[in-house]
Amino acid sequence: CQLVLQAGAMGEGGEIFILDMGEPVKIADLARDIIKLSGLEPEEDIRIEYAGTRPGEKLFEELAVSGENAERTRHPKIYIGRGRATDARDVLPAIEALLRAADREAPGELKARLARAVPEYKPPGELPAPEPAAAPRDLAAV
Repeated sequence: CQLVLQAGAMGEGGEIFILDMGEPVKIADLARDIIKLSGLEPEEDIRIEYAGTRPGEKLFEELAVSGENAERTRHPKIYIGRGRATDARDVLPAIEALLRAADREAPGELKARLARAVPEYKPPGELPAPEPAAAPRDLAAV
């Protein structure tokens, strides 16, 4: 939250800020800590439920995508992203080809076409597997 506020204060308009948030935090650990800080006991006073991932939900974050430059700011954990320039004349034909192919090609071929058009796109089968989380024995997995 502090990095977001500090980046907002630095903003002059139109920047894309990249925030180095540090080490990942497990949401289950964060929930337990918040419950304890509220003077309650996890699983006794408040039950934690695992809802699973939603379609399209990201399982990890990247600091910057390939081909993107990040300029340093006066804050060591805040960068300004500079995306690669793309001419609309190069993009529009690829979008039109994808739209035409959507009616006649298999999903796997469409994903391959999209990956060729957008280098940062990684089809679901190519994502690194998330670390399995050990769920407490009496929690509901929804």
